[in-house]
Amino acid sequence: MSFPLLTATAAVPAIGAIVTAAVPAARRTAAKWLALFFSLVTLVLAGVVGVRFTPGGDRYQLTESHAWIADFGVRYELGVDGIGVALIGLTALLIPFVILAGWHDADPQETGAASEGSVATGRWRPTQGFFALILMVEAMVILSFEATDVFLFYILFEAMLIPMYFLIGGFGDRAHAGSDEKAAAQRSYAAVKFLLYNLVGGLIMLAAVIGLYVVAGNFSLQEIAAARASGELEMATNTERLLFLGFFFAFAVKAPLWPLHTWLPNAMGEATAPVAVLITAVVDKVGTFAMLRFCLQLFPEASKWATPVILVLALISIVYGALLAVGQRDIKRLVAYASISHFGFIIMGIFAMTSQGQSGATLYMINHGISTAALMLVAGFLISRRGSRLIADYGGVQKVAPVLAGTFLVGSLATLSLPGLAPFVSEFLVLVGTFARYPVIGIIATFGIVLAALYTLVLYQRTMTGPVKVEVAKMPDLRARELAVVAPLIALLIFLGVYPKPVTELVNPAVGHTLSDVQKKDPKPEVEAAK
Repeated sequence: MSFPLLTATAAVPAIGAIVTAAVPAARRTAAKWLALFFSLVTLVLAGVVGVRFTPGGDRYQLTESHAWIADFGVRYELGVDGIGVALIGLTALLIPFVILAGWHDADPQETGAASEGSVATGRWRPTQGFFALILMVEAMVILSFEATDVFLFYILFEAMLIPMYFLIGGFGDRAHAGSDEKAAAQRSYAAVKFLLYNLVGGLIMLAAVIGLYVVAGNFSLQEIAAARASGELEMATNTERLLFLGFFFAFAVKAPLWPLHTWLPNAMGEATAPVAVLITAVVDKVGTFAMLRFCLQLFPEASKWATPVILVLALISIVYGALLAVGQRDIKRLVAYASISHFGFIIMGIFAMTSQGQSGATLYMINHGISTAALMLVAGFLISRRGSRLIADYGGVQKVAPVLAGTFLVGSLATLSLPGLAPFVSEFLVLVGTFARYPVIGIIATFGIVLAALYTLVLYQRTMTGPVKVEVAKMPDLRARELAVVAPLIALLIFLGVYPKPVTELVNPAVGHTLSDVQKKDPKPEVEAAK
Protein backbone atom coordinates (compact mmCIF):
# COMPACT_ATOMS: atom_id res chain seq x y z
CA MET A 1 0.00 0.00 0.00
CA SER A 2 1.45 3.34 -1.06
CA PHE A 3 1.74 6.29 1.28
CA PRO A 4 -1.53 8.30 1.31
CA LEU A 5 0.08 11.55 0.24
CA LEU A 6 -3.14 13.41 -0.55
CA THR A 7 -4.67 12.49 2.80
CA ALA A 8 -1.50 13.57 4.59
CA THR A 9 -1.49 16.94 2.82
CA ALA A 10 -4.95 17.70 4.20
CA ALA A 11 -4.46 15.94 7.54
CA VAL A 12 -1.40 17.96 8.61
CA PRO A 13 -3.25 21.32 8.84
CA ALA A 14 -6.23 19.57 10.46
CA ILE A 15 -3.96 18.09 13.13
CA GLY A 16 -2.26 21.46 13.43
CA ALA A 17 -5.62 23.10 14.09
CA ILE A 18 -6.34 20.69 16.94
CA VAL A 19 -2.85 21.07 18.46
CA THR A 20 -2.93 24.86 18.16
CA ALA A 21 -6.37 25.09 19.76
CA ALA A 22 -5.15 22.94 22.68
CA VAL A 23 -2.26 25.26 23.58
CA PRO A 24 -2.82 26.85 27.03
CA ALA A 25 -4.31 30.34 26.98
CA ALA A 26 -1.16 31.96 28.35
CA ARG A 27 1.02 30.50 25.56
CA ARG A 28 -0.24 32.61 22.68
CA THR A 29 3.16 32.98 21.03
CA ALA A 30 3.69 29.21 21.08
CA ALA A 31 0.32 28.78 19.35
CA LYS A 32 1.38 31.15 16.59
CA TRP A 33 4.65 29.34 15.95
CA LEU A 34 2.89 25.98 15.98
CA ALA A 35 0.37 27.19 13.40
CA LEU A 36 3.17 28.52 11.21
CA PHE A 37 5.10 25.24 11.56
CA PHE A 38 2.13 23.11 10.49
CA SER A 39 1.41 25.43 7.54
CA LEU A 40 5.03 25.10 6.37
CA VAL A 41 4.90 21.29 6.67
CA THR A 42 1.74 21.39 4.55
CA LEU A 43 3.57 23.52 1.98
CA VAL A 44 6.34 20.91 1.80
CA LEU A 45 3.79 18.12 1.29
CA ALA A 46 2.06 20.16 -1.43
CA GLY A 47 5.45 20.48 -3.10
CA VAL A 48 5.86 16.70 -2.94
CA VAL A 49 2.42 16.31 -4.56
CA GLY A 50 3.58 18.58 -7.37
CA VAL A 51 6.80 16.60 -7.85
CA ARG A 52 5.01 13.23 -7.78
CA PHE A 53 2.39 14.38 -10.31
CA THR A 54 3.14 13.65 -13.98
CA PRO A 55 1.43 16.25 -16.24
CA GLY A 56 1.27 13.94 -19.25
CA GLY A 57 0.13 10.89 -17.27
CA ASP A 58 -3.26 9.66 -16.14
CA ARG A 59 -5.95 12.27 -15.64
CA TYR A 60 -6.28 11.58 -11.91
CA GLN A 61 -3.15 10.57 -10.05
CA LEU A 62 -2.08 9.75 -6.47
CA THR A 63 -5.56 8.28 -6.07
CA GLU A 64 -6.96 6.85 -2.85
CA SER A 65 -10.22 4.97 -2.41
CA HIS A 66 -11.72 3.52 0.76
CA ALA A 67 -15.22 2.44 1.75
CA TRP A 68 -17.05 5.02 3.84
CA ILE A 69 -20.86 4.75 3.80
CA ALA A 70 -21.18 1.56 1.80
CA ASP A 71 -24.97 1.35 1.92
CA PHE A 72 -25.26 4.56 -0.09
CA GLY A 73 -22.25 4.08 -2.32
CA VAL A 74 -20.27 6.85 -0.62
CA ARG A 75 -16.51 6.37 -0.68
CA TYR A 76 -13.51 8.29 0.55
CA GLU A 77 -12.06 8.87 -2.91
CA LEU A 78 -9.24 11.26 -3.67
CA GLY A 79 -7.32 12.10 -6.81
CA VAL A 80 -5.73 15.13 -8.41
CA ASP A 81 -5.37 16.44 -11.93
CA GLY A 82 -3.09 19.31 -12.92
CA ILE A 83 -5.64 21.95 -11.95
CA GLY A 84 -6.10 20.44 -8.51
CA VAL A 85 -2.33 20.24 -7.98
CA ALA A 86 -1.92 23.91 -8.91
CA LEU A 87 -4.68 25.05 -6.54
CA ILE A 88 -3.39 22.88 -3.69
CA GLY A 89 -0.03 24.56 -4.21
CA LEU A 90 -1.64 28.01 -4.15
CA THR A 91 -3.50 27.24 -0.93
CA ALA A 92 -0.47 25.79 0.83
CA LEU A 93 1.64 28.72 -0.34
CA LEU A 94 -0.69 31.46 0.87
CA ILE A 95 -1.54 30.12 4.34
CA PRO A 96 1.92 30.78 5.90
CA PHE A 97 1.71 34.36 4.66
CA VAL A 98 -1.83 34.68 6.04
CA ILE A 99 -0.58 33.47 9.42
CA LEU A 100 2.42 35.80 9.43
CA ALA A 101 0.31 38.77 8.34
CA GLY A 102 -2.25 38.05 11.07
CA TRP A 103 0.39 37.51 13.76
CA HIS A 104 -1.13 40.13 16.07
CA ASP A 105 -4.69 40.25 14.75
CA ALA A 106 -6.11 38.18 17.61
CA ASP A 107 -3.93 39.57 20.41
CA PRO A 108 -5.43 41.40 23.39
CA GLN A 109 -4.21 44.93 23.99
CA GLU A 110 -1.57 44.10 26.56
CA THR A 111 0.41 41.71 24.33
CA GLY A 112 1.92 44.47 22.31
CA ALA A 113 -0.38 44.65 19.31
CA ALA A 114 -0.23 48.40 19.58
CA SER A 115 3.52 48.34 19.14
CA GLU A 116 2.95 46.82 15.70
CA GLY A 117 0.82 49.79 14.71
CA SER A 118 -2.55 48.16 15.35
CA VAL A 119 -5.53 49.93 16.81
CA ALA A 120 -6.12 48.04 20.06
CA THR A 121 -9.56 47.61 21.54
CA GLY A 122 -8.65 45.86 24.76
CA ARG A 123 -11.19 43.14 23.94
CA TRP A 124 -10.06 39.54 24.43
CA ARG A 125 -9.51 37.80 21.11
CA PRO A 126 -8.54 34.12 21.53
CA THR A 127 -5.30 33.79 19.58
CA GLN A 128 -5.28 30.00 19.60
CA GLY A 129 -8.76 29.83 18.11
CA PHE A 130 -7.91 32.32 15.37
CA PHE A 131 -4.98 30.34 14.02
CA ALA A 132 -6.69 26.97 14.56
CA LEU A 133 -9.61 28.13 12.41
CA ILE A 134 -7.26 29.24 9.63
CA LEU A 135 -5.58 25.82 9.60
CA MET A 136 -8.95 24.06 9.60
CA VAL A 137 -10.05 26.06 6.57
CA GLU A 138 -6.81 25.11 4.83
CA ALA A 139 -7.41 21.42 5.51
CA MET A 140 -10.96 21.52 4.13
CA VAL A 141 -10.02 23.51 1.04
CA ILE A 142 -7.13 21.19 0.16
CA LEU A 143 -9.31 18.13 0.64
CA SER A 144 -12.02 19.66 -1.56
CA PHE A 145 -9.45 20.03 -4.38
CA GLU A 146 -8.64 16.33 -3.95
CA ALA A 147 -12.11 14.81 -3.53
CA THR A 148 -13.42 12.73 -6.45
CA ASP A 149 -16.48 11.48 -4.59
CA VAL A 150 -19.33 13.96 -5.11
CA PHE A 151 -20.81 13.42 -1.66
CA LEU A 152 -17.43 13.85 0.05
CA PHE A 153 -16.91 17.07 -1.89
CA TYR A 154 -20.33 18.33 -0.82
CA ILE A 155 -19.55 17.69 2.86
CA LEU A 156 -16.31 19.67 2.59
CA PHE A 157 -17.97 22.38 0.50
CA GLU A 158 -20.43 23.03 3.31
CA ALA A 159 -18.20 22.31 6.32
CA MET A 160 -15.67 25.01 5.44
CA LEU A 161 -18.40 27.61 6.02
CA ILE A 162 -18.30 27.02 9.78
CA PRO A 163 -14.71 28.13 10.52
CA MET A 164 -15.07 30.96 7.98
CA TYR A 165 -18.19 32.19 9.79
CA PHE A 166 -16.30 32.49 13.07
CA LEU A 167 -13.27 34.08 11.41
CA ILE A 168 -15.46 36.81 9.91
CA GLY A 169 -17.83 37.35 12.82
CA GLY A 170 -15.49 36.72 15.74
CA PHE A 171 -12.24 38.25 14.50
CA GLY A 172 -13.32 41.30 12.57
CA ASP A 173 -11.32 44.30 11.44
CA ARG A 174 -10.32 46.63 14.29
CA ALA A 175 -10.10 49.66 12.01
CA HIS A 176 -13.76 50.62 12.10
CA ALA A 177 -15.19 54.12 11.81
CA GLY A 178 -18.03 53.49 14.24
CA SER A 179 -18.32 52.46 17.87
CA ASP A 180 -17.45 48.99 19.13
CA GLU A 181 -21.16 48.12 19.23
CA LYS A 182 -21.66 49.23 15.62
CA ALA A 183 -18.53 47.36 14.52
CA ALA A 184 -19.74 44.18 16.22
CA ALA A 185 -23.16 44.51 14.60
CA GLN A 186 -21.66 44.93 11.14
CA ARG A 187 -19.31 41.99 11.64
CA SER A 188 -22.24 39.85 12.73
CA TYR A 189 -24.27 40.97 9.71
CA ALA A 190 -21.42 40.18 7.31
CA ALA A 191 -20.82 36.75 8.85
CA VAL A 192 -24.50 35.80 8.82
CA LYS A 193 -24.93 37.01 5.25
CA PHE A 194 -21.90 34.98 4.17
CA LEU A 195 -23.28 31.90 5.89
CA LEU A 196 -26.86 32.21 4.65
CA TYR A 197 -25.93 32.85 1.01
CA ASN A 198 -23.59 29.86 0.94
CA LEU A 199 -25.95 27.62 2.90
CA VAL A 200 -28.77 28.29 0.46
CA GLY A 201 -26.45 27.47 -2.42
CA GLY A 202 -25.34 24.34 -0.60
CA LEU A 203 -28.90 23.16 0.05
CA ILE A 204 -29.77 23.51 -3.63
CA MET A 205 -26.61 21.56 -4.46
CA LEU A 206 -27.63 18.86 -1.97
CA ALA A 207 -30.86 18.34 -3.88
CA ALA A 208 -28.84 18.02 -7.08
CA VAL A 209 -26.40 15.58 -5.42
CA ILE A 210 -29.33 13.37 -4.37
CA GLY A 211 -30.76 13.60 -7.88
CA LEU A 212 -27.40 12.59 -9.34
CA TYR A 213 -27.33 9.52 -7.07
CA VAL A 214 -30.84 8.53 -8.16
CA VAL A 215 -29.77 8.74 -11.80
CA ALA A 216 -26.25 7.27 -11.55
CA GLY A 217 -26.51 4.95 -8.54
CA ASN A 218 -23.24 6.14 -6.97
CA PHE A 219 -21.26 9.27 -6.14
CA SER A 220 -17.94 8.48 -7.83
CA LEU A 221 -16.97 11.30 -10.19
CA GLN A 222 -14.67 9.05 -12.23
CA GLU A 223 -17.23 6.24 -12.58
CA ILE A 224 -20.09 8.57 -13.52
CA ALA A 225 -17.93 10.49 -16.01
CA ALA A 226 -16.69 7.26 -17.58
CA ALA A 227 -20.24 5.92 -17.86
CA ARG A 228 -21.39 9.14 -19.48
CA ALA A 229 -18.51 9.14 -21.95
CA SER A 230 -19.10 5.51 -22.95
CA GLY A 231 -22.86 5.96 -23.29
CA GLU A 232 -23.67 3.52 -20.49
CA LEU A 233 -25.30 6.33 -18.48
CA GLU A 234 -27.75 8.55 -20.28
CA MET A 235 -29.65 11.43 -18.71
CA ALA A 236 -32.85 12.96 -19.97
CA THR A 237 -32.22 16.47 -21.25
CA ASN A 238 -34.37 18.18 -18.63
CA THR A 239 -32.89 16.05 -15.84
CA GLU A 240 -29.34 16.91 -16.82
CA ARG A 241 -30.15 20.61 -17.04
CA LEU A 242 -31.82 20.67 -13.63
CA LEU A 243 -28.90 18.83 -12.01
CA PHE A 244 -26.42 21.16 -13.70
CA LEU A 245 -28.29 24.22 -12.43
CA GLY A 246 -28.29 22.83 -8.88
CA PHE A 247 -24.52 22.37 -8.90
CA PHE A 248 -23.78 25.59 -10.78
CA PHE A 249 -25.91 27.74 -8.48
CA ALA A 250 -23.90 26.67 -5.43
CA PHE A 251 -20.60 27.22 -7.22
CA ALA A 252 -21.71 30.62 -8.54
CA VAL A 253 -22.51 31.75 -4.98
CA LYS A 254 -19.10 30.62 -3.78
CA ALA A 255 -17.24 32.09 -6.75
CA PRO A 256 -19.05 34.69 -6.54
CA LEU A 257 -20.88 35.50 -9.79
CA TRP A 258 -23.29 38.40 -10.30
CA PRO A 259 -26.04 38.63 -9.01
CA LEU A 260 -25.07 36.21 -6.20
CA HIS A 261 -22.05 38.27 -5.17
CA THR A 262 -23.37 40.67 -2.57
CA TRP A 263 -22.03 38.78 0.45
CA LEU A 264 -18.40 39.25 -0.62
CA PRO A 265 -17.94 43.04 -0.09
CA ASN A 266 -19.49 42.78 3.38
CA ALA A 267 -17.39 39.77 4.36
CA MET A 268 -14.10 41.18 3.08
CA GLY A 269 -14.82 44.63 4.46
CA GLU A 270 -15.50 43.43 8.00
CA ALA A 271 -12.87 40.67 8.15
CA THR A 272 -9.23 41.27 8.98
CA ALA A 273 -6.97 41.59 5.93
CA PRO A 274 -5.54 38.04 6.29
CA VAL A 275 -9.03 36.56 6.59
CA ALA A 276 -10.13 38.62 3.57
CA VAL A 277 -7.27 36.98 1.65
CA LEU A 278 -8.44 33.59 2.90
CA ILE A 279 -11.92 34.33 1.55
CA THR A 280 -11.15 35.57 -1.94
CA ALA A 281 -7.76 34.02 -2.71
CA VAL A 282 -8.41 30.54 -1.26
CA VAL A 283 -12.03 29.65 -0.38
CA ASP A 284 -13.70 31.27 -3.39
CA LYS A 285 -11.44 29.30 -5.74
CA VAL A 286 -13.34 26.16 -4.72
CA GLY A 287 -16.34 27.50 -6.65
CA THR A 288 -14.55 28.09 -9.95
CA PHE A 289 -12.55 24.86 -9.57
CA ALA A 290 -15.79 22.91 -9.07
CA MET A 291 -17.26 24.38 -12.26
CA LEU A 292 -14.40 22.78 -14.19
CA ARG A 293 -14.34 19.49 -12.30
CA PHE A 294 -18.03 18.78 -11.74
CA CYS A 295 -20.25 20.92 -13.99
CA LEU A 296 -18.39 20.34 -17.25
CA GLN A 297 -17.44 16.73 -16.55
CA LEU A 298 -20.76 15.44 -15.20
CA PHE A 299 -23.14 17.52 -17.30
CA PRO A 300 -21.44 18.30 -20.64
CA GLU A 301 -24.58 18.88 -22.70
CA ALA A 302 -26.19 21.06 -20.05
CA SER A 303 -22.95 23.04 -19.75
CA LYS A 304 -23.08 23.86 -23.46
CA TRP A 305 -26.78 24.69 -23.19
CA ALA A 306 -26.18 27.18 -20.35
CA THR A 307 -23.01 28.73 -21.78
CA PRO A 308 -24.58 31.82 -23.46
CA VAL A 309 -26.36 32.89 -20.26
CA ILE A 310 -23.32 32.21 -18.08
CA LEU A 311 -21.09 34.24 -20.38
CA VAL A 312 -23.49 37.18 -20.14
CA LEU A 313 -23.52 36.90 -16.32
CA ALA A 314 -19.71 36.73 -16.31
CA LEU A 315 -19.54 39.81 -18.53
CA ILE A 316 -21.87 41.69 -16.17
CA SER A 317 -19.65 40.66 -13.24
CA ILE A 318 -16.59 42.03 -15.03
CA VAL A 319 -18.06 45.44 -15.80
CA TYR A 320 -20.32 45.78 -12.75
CA GLY A 321 -17.59 44.82 -10.29
CA ALA A 322 -15.13 47.22 -11.88
CA LEU A 323 -17.63 50.09 -11.96
CA LEU A 324 -18.46 49.67 -8.27
CA ALA A 325 -14.76 49.45 -7.44
CA VAL A 326 -14.27 52.86 -9.08
CA GLY A 327 -16.81 54.44 -6.75
CA GLN A 328 -15.61 52.90 -3.49
CA ARG A 329 -14.37 54.96 -0.53
CA ASP A 330 -13.32 51.92 1.51
CA ILE A 331 -10.01 50.29 0.53
CA LYS A 332 -11.02 46.73 1.37
CA ARG A 333 -14.41 46.96 -0.32
CA LEU A 334 -12.65 48.28 -3.43
CA VAL A 335 -10.47 45.15 -3.51
CA ALA A 336 -13.61 43.04 -2.98
CA TYR A 337 -15.40 44.53 -5.98
CA ALA A 338 -12.23 44.20 -8.03
CA SER A 339 -12.24 40.49 -7.15
CA ILE A 340 -15.83 40.17 -8.36
CA SER A 341 -14.66 41.58 -11.69
CA HIS A 342 -11.72 39.16 -11.78
CA PHE A 343 -13.93 36.17 -11.02
CA GLY A 344 -16.02 37.25 -13.99
CA PHE A 345 -12.95 36.82 -16.19
CA ILE A 346 -12.26 33.38 -14.69
CA ILE A 347 -15.82 32.12 -15.28
CA MET A 348 -15.84 33.62 -18.76
CA GLY A 349 -12.65 31.72 -19.59
CA ILE A 350 -14.09 28.45 -18.26
CA PHE A 351 -17.26 28.65 -20.34
CA ALA A 352 -15.59 30.00 -23.48
CA MET A 353 -14.92 26.30 -24.11
CA THR A 354 -11.51 26.87 -25.69
CA SER A 355 -8.09 25.64 -24.58
CA GLN A 356 -6.76 29.20 -24.30
CA GLY A 357 -9.78 30.32 -22.30
CA GLN A 358 -9.73 27.45 -19.81
CA SER A 359 -5.92 27.50 -19.44
CA GLY A 360 -6.14 31.24 -18.86
CA ALA A 361 -8.98 30.78 -16.36
CA THR A 362 -6.97 28.24 -14.35
CA LEU A 363 -3.87 30.40 -14.49
CA TYR A 364 -6.05 33.35 -13.47
CA MET A 365 -7.13 31.49 -10.32
CA ILE A 366 -3.47 31.16 -9.32
CA ASN A 367 -2.42 34.65 -10.30
CA HIS A 368 -5.48 36.31 -8.80
CA GLY A 369 -4.77 34.53 -5.53
CA ILE A 370 -1.20 35.81 -5.42
CA SER A 371 -1.93 39.36 -6.60
CA THR A 372 -4.96 39.85 -4.35
CA ALA A 373 -3.01 38.47 -1.39
CA ALA A 374 -0.17 40.92 -2.05
CA LEU A 375 -2.46 43.94 -2.42
CA MET A 376 -4.82 43.10 0.45
CA LEU A 377 -2.07 42.25 2.93
CA VAL A 378 -0.17 45.46 2.20
CA ALA A 379 -3.48 47.33 2.49
CA GLY A 380 -3.98 45.61 5.84
CA PHE A 381 -0.57 46.81 7.05
CA LEU A 382 -1.48 50.32 5.91
CA ILE A 383 -4.89 50.25 7.60
CA SER A 384 -3.47 48.92 10.89
CA ARG A 385 -1.12 51.91 11.08
CA ARG A 386 -3.73 54.59 10.41
CA GLY A 387 -6.74 52.87 11.98
CA SER A 388 -9.01 53.66 9.04
CA ARG A 389 -10.20 51.89 5.90
CA LEU A 390 -11.32 55.11 4.19
CA ILE A 391 -9.28 56.20 1.18
CA ALA A 392 -9.83 59.88 2.02
CA ASP A 393 -7.96 59.47 5.33
CA TYR A 394 -4.65 58.90 3.54
CA GLY A 395 -2.28 60.96 1.47
CA GLY A 396 1.46 61.28 0.89
CA VAL A 397 2.28 57.85 2.34
CA GLN A 398 5.06 57.27 -0.19
CA LYS A 399 7.07 60.11 1.37
CA VAL A 400 7.05 58.63 4.88
CA ALA A 401 6.86 54.89 4.09
CA PRO A 402 8.38 54.35 0.63
CA VAL A 403 8.73 50.56 0.87
CA LEU A 404 5.09 50.19 1.91
CA ALA A 405 4.04 52.47 -0.95
CA GLY A 406 6.23 50.60 -3.45
CA THR A 407 4.82 47.19 -2.57
CA PHE A 408 1.31 48.66 -2.64
CA LEU A 409 2.04 49.96 -6.15
CA VAL A 410 3.21 46.57 -7.41
CA GLY A 411 0.12 44.90 -5.96
CA SER A 412 -2.07 47.54 -7.60
CA LEU A 413 -0.36 47.15 -10.99
CA ALA A 414 -0.79 43.38 -10.77
CA THR A 415 -4.50 43.90 -10.11
CA LEU A 416 -4.85 45.87 -13.34
CA SER A 417 -2.91 43.11 -15.19
CA LEU A 418 0.11 45.15 -16.18
CA PRO A 419 2.30 43.34 -18.76
CA GLY A 420 5.25 41.73 -17.02
CA LEU A 421 3.22 40.76 -13.95
CA ALA A 422 1.49 37.40 -13.58
CA PRO A 423 -2.21 38.34 -14.05
CA PHE A 424 -1.52 39.81 -17.51
CA VAL A 425 -0.77 36.41 -19.05
CA SER A 426 -3.92 34.80 -17.66
CA GLU A 427 -6.19 37.70 -18.58
CA PHE A 428 -4.74 37.79 -22.09
CA LEU A 429 -5.37 34.05 -22.55
CA VAL A 430 -8.95 34.38 -21.28
CA LEU A 431 -9.67 37.23 -23.69
CA VAL A 432 -8.04 35.47 -26.65
CA GLY A 433 -9.89 32.24 -25.88
CA THR A 434 -13.22 34.03 -25.51
CA PHE A 435 -12.76 36.15 -28.62
CA ALA A 436 -12.02 33.05 -30.72
CA ARG A 437 -15.55 31.73 -30.12
CA TYR A 438 -17.54 34.74 -28.83
CA PRO A 439 -15.93 37.90 -30.30
CA VAL A 440 -18.60 40.34 -29.07
CA ILE A 441 -18.28 39.08 -25.49
CA GLY A 442 -14.49 39.28 -25.72
CA ILE A 443 -14.54 42.84 -27.03
CA ILE A 444 -16.90 44.12 -24.33
CA ALA A 445 -14.89 42.34 -21.61
CA THR A 446 -11.80 44.38 -22.49
CA PHE A 447 -13.63 47.39 -21.08
CA GLY A 448 -13.04 45.85 -17.66
CA ILE A 449 -9.29 46.34 -18.18
CA VAL A 450 -9.78 50.09 -18.67
CA LEU A 451 -11.86 50.32 -15.50
CA ALA A 452 -9.27 48.28 -13.60
CA ALA A 453 -6.60 50.80 -14.53
CA LEU A 454 -8.90 53.58 -13.33
CA TYR A 455 -9.74 52.21 -9.88
CA THR A 456 -6.26 50.93 -9.05
CA LEU A 457 -4.32 53.99 -10.15
CA VAL A 458 -6.78 56.38 -8.52
CA LEU A 459 -6.51 54.33 -5.31
CA TYR A 460 -2.71 54.64 -5.37
CA GLN A 461 -2.82 58.34 -6.22
CA ARG A 462 -5.21 59.22 -3.40
CA THR A 463 -3.48 57.20 -0.71
CA MET A 464 0.20 57.37 -1.57
CA THR A 465 0.84 60.64 -3.42
CA GLY A 466 0.14 64.30 -2.71
CA PRO A 467 0.75 66.26 0.50
CA VAL A 468 1.50 64.24 3.63
CA LYS A 469 -1.51 64.25 5.92
CA VAL A 470 -0.86 64.93 9.58
CA GLU A 471 -2.28 61.56 10.63
CA VAL A 472 0.24 59.64 8.49
CA ALA A 473 3.27 61.86 9.03
CA LYS A 474 4.83 59.46 11.56
CA MET A 475 3.70 56.24 9.90
CA PRO A 476 6.42 53.56 10.13
CA ASP A 477 7.55 51.67 7.04
CA LEU A 478 7.21 47.92 6.63
CA ARG A 479 8.93 45.86 9.31
CA ALA A 480 10.88 42.63 8.84
CA ARG A 481 7.88 40.36 9.44
CA GLU A 482 5.75 42.34 7.02
CA LEU A 483 8.48 42.31 4.37
CA ALA A 484 8.75 38.55 4.79
CA VAL A 485 5.06 38.38 3.89
CA VAL A 486 5.05 40.72 0.90
CA ALA A 487 8.43 40.21 -0.79
CA PRO A 488 7.92 36.54 -1.83
CA LEU A 489 4.48 37.34 -3.25
CA ILE A 490 5.87 40.17 -5.35
CA ALA A 491 8.72 37.95 -6.52
CA LEU A 492 6.17 35.34 -7.62
CA LEU A 493 4.13 37.95 -9.47
CA ILE A 494 7.20 38.94 -11.45
CA PHE A 495 8.41 35.38 -12.03
CA LEU A 496 5.06 34.06 -13.28
CA GLY A 497 4.58 37.22 -15.33
CA VAL A 498 7.80 36.53 -17.20
CA TYR A 499 7.76 32.72 -17.12
CA PRO A 500 4.30 31.14 -16.64
CA LYS A 501 5.37 27.85 -18.27
CA PRO A 502 5.59 25.79 -15.02
CA VAL A 503 1.90 26.38 -14.32
CA THR A 504 0.63 26.15 -17.91
CA GLU A 505 2.46 22.84 -18.47
CA LEU A 506 0.81 21.51 -15.33
CA VAL A 507 -2.77 22.51 -16.17
CA ASN A 508 -2.92 22.19 -19.98
CA PRO A 509 -3.41 18.38 -20.05
CA ALA A 510 -6.30 18.70 -17.58
CA VAL A 511 -7.82 21.43 -19.76
CA GLY A 512 -7.57 19.09 -22.75
CA HIS A 513 -9.49 16.42 -20.82
CA THR A 514 -12.18 18.93 -19.87
CA LEU A 515 -12.68 20.06 -23.47
CA SER A 516 -12.91 16.42 -24.48
CA ASP A 517 -15.66 15.92 -21.88
CA VAL A 518 -17.80 18.59 -23.49
CA GLN A 519 -16.73 17.52 -27.01
CA LYS A 520 -15.38 20.92 -27.89
CA LYS A 521 -12.40 21.80 -30.08
CA ASP A 522 -10.74 25.15 -30.57
CA PRO A 523 -12.27 27.07 -33.49
CA LYS A 524 -10.07 27.28 -36.56
CA PRO A 525 -8.61 30.70 -37.44
CA GLU A 526 -10.62 32.48 -40.09
CA VAL A 527 -7.42 33.64 -41.80
CA GLU A 528 -4.86 30.94 -42.51
CA ALA A 529 -1.21 31.67 -41.88
CA ALA A 530 0.89 32.27 -45.00
CA LYS A 531 2.96 29.28 -46.04
